[in-house]
Amino acid sequence: MALDGGETIFLCVRLMTNGVSSDMLAQVTRLRFPLFLTLPALFTAGVAQAEQGATRIGPVPAWVRASDPLSVPLNAPGALFFRRQDVLVHLNSTGAQQYVGYRMKVLQSNALQVGNIAVSWNPAAGEPIIHGIIVYRGEQIIDVLKTTSFEILRREDQLEAAMIDGVLTATLRVPDLRVGDELEVSYTLPASDPTLGINDAGILLLGPSPAPGRYHMGLSWDDGRKPIVKLTSDMNRAAQISERAVDLLFENPTTLVPPKDAPPRFQWQRALEYSSYSDWAGVSRHLFPLFAKASHLSAESPVKREAKKITASNKGVLGRVSAALKLVQQDVRYVYVGLGSGNLTPATADETWRRRYGDCKGKTVLLLALLREMGIEGVPVLVSNAGVDDGMDQRLPSPRLYDHVLVRVRIDGAWYWLDGTMPPVVGPSTESMLRYRWILPLTAEGSSLEPVAWRPPTRPEEITLTNIDARAGFDQDAHVVNTKIVRGIGAVQQQISFSSVPPDQLVQAIRQNLLGGDWQTIDDVRWLYDEKAQASVLTISGTWKIDWEDDGDGAKSLALPGGGFNPPERRGRAKDQDQEAPYYNKPEFDCYVTTVRLPAATRSRQWASKPGYDQRIFGRNYYRAFGLRDGAIRMIRGFRVEQEEVDAAAALRDNGRIAKFDNSKGYIFYSPLTQSKPVATDVNVPATDEIDWTADNVPCVSSSARNKAPE
Repeated sequence: MALDGGETIFLCVRLMTNGVSSDMLAQVTRLRFPLFLTLPALFTAGVAQAEQGATRIGPVPAWVRASDPLSVPLNAPGALFFRRQDVLVHLNSTGAQQYVGYRMKVLQSNALQVGNIAVSWNPAAGEPIIHGIIVYRGEQIIDVLKTTSFEILRREDQLEAAMIDGVLTATLRVPDLRVGDELEVSYTLPASDPTLGINDAGILLLGPSPAPGRYHMGLSWDDGRKPIVKLTSDMNRAAQISERAVDLLFENPTTLVPPKDAPPRFQWQRALEYSSYSDWAGVSRHLFPLFAKASHLSAESPVKREAKKITASNKGVLGRVSAALKLVQQDVRYVYVGLGSGNLTPATADETWRRRYGDCKGKTVLLLALLREMGIEGVPVLVSNAGVDDGMDQRLPSPRLYDHVLVRVRIDGAWYWLDGTMPPVVGPSTESMLRYRWILPLTAEGSSLEPVAWRPPTRPEEITLTNIDARAGFDQDAHVVNTKIVRGIGAVQQQISFSSVPPDQLVQAIRQNLLGGDWQTIDDVRWLYDEKAQASVLTISGTWKIDWEDDGDGAKSLALPGGGFNPPERRGRAKDQDQEAPYYNKPEFDCYVTTVRLPAATRSRQWASKPGYDQRIFGRNYYRAFGLRDGAIRMIRGFRVEQEEVDAAAALRDNGRIAKFDNSKGYIFYSPLTQSKPVATDVNVPATDEIDWTADNVPCVSSSARNKAPE
């Protein structure tokens, strides 16, 4: 785990990986636990305390029971054959030790890269012990360590993401490795976090598509250190359980594919979990004192003066909370420092304020301190920014499964989310910026996991407004105003990108990208971040060459931008997959609003349109409506996911409805004659400039959908 780091400046994500992540399930690619993978050329581990920059050669620990090498079959497939691969964890009075050992036969030249060995560790954990690196070439046995030694590097490979973890890497390049050689490597790493001590948890995973060979994974423990152990059902069949160990042995394991289109928790396969925590409340109790202590201010702390300034210049609890959050976001830059025990232990509020930088933990304790000085109690909360918390209630308790911490405050009966790592335009909100399913509040008495209920959003994540002024006639370019309203993480990303670009450069960049398509000219570009609406708003105005289709006898038609839908895909799975698993819908809500100011020489009765509809299928709402009023045709097309999960029986029924799905484009039609079914004058379809589209509850779904909770 880690409560630090970030893939962007505002996402505090730091999950270290033991292994090569390319072969891992999407849900667990970054978990810092022993992993079985197809290419063990890079193993990362980390965490705890010892002398800097050393590796030593030593014997294999007595607790290791390595597997016997499997015979290499004739005409073995693939680039590598694993005669054995062992990943073993042992729990004792000092914490956890991890043994990694493998012997592989190189079958193709493109696998020679396995000779580039890298062992990474946090020097706070201790030192790795190298047991041996041997090349077998026919009858010849080559002891690599007799002629080649490791080079110790400190590679801060995520400095561009403002992350300093202090991890050391010992690298060795096996000389003269050839196709047909067998490479054997073994070493042991300390694998405990100093913050957790002997109270720890972890996961052993066998990837979904390992290379052919023998794979052995195991967990053992000394007396008094027996953890809670949980195996997925596909592991139970291979498990050998004794009084002080669990062993799993696989030979040529089959490729494992999770049920198609199932929710993320169904990707959790071939896993062994262990934990010394009896429940999640124990994790909460363990971590709470770290944040309570770090948020304590010294008697002369300058943070106290900042709190007094905020109190004096802001009215009401929400106003003061907003000001405190903005101070932490704006005046303390984001830097993750994971040196020593910094992976889980926060720097103090005073230290974070003094150096004016901090990670999610440091920013959280600073915010807690400011709030407490103003008489407002905040609660630190663990969340998953990586989105691996679906099914967290089914996992054994482990702080390593979370990657971010933020603050919640209760104001007037509602919980507000405060994230100090976000840009200062993101204020307190009753809705989290990212989708969280299970969170863990840190409290003195210990809190259990809390589910975060999901409801269909009332505001689209994206709205595209297109106002086409075609009053000059069919054969003339139309003046167009196109506005894109973006919310959520996409809006924050735009704010970071666009706010750093001078307006004239933004205009030039957009002109270069758009001119030559629909756009004939671009006259103006305007962008703003609306803090009240929490929306990025980009407006472009200029002219389009409108592609009116000639339907003969003076008739014309036009497909309005964004007016149609592709039919949904059929939901189904292979026979060997779980047929009863629900189907997953990634939450989504977007909206297209188009207004066409009709050619002045035409009359309303000469215009018609495709029909509107309000369709629900596979837990999704497809909505389209037209209206004609004041010489303008208006169209709204909205798509909203109303159910994250659809049960298998409902999906089967909806498969039979796909053939009747209306996937027509949003056409409007002109005829010199009077239309038999002219466009309706629907008052529920406003023009692009008639309402505030950054407001709540905009009419991007039908009125019945807006006023009725989804089934």
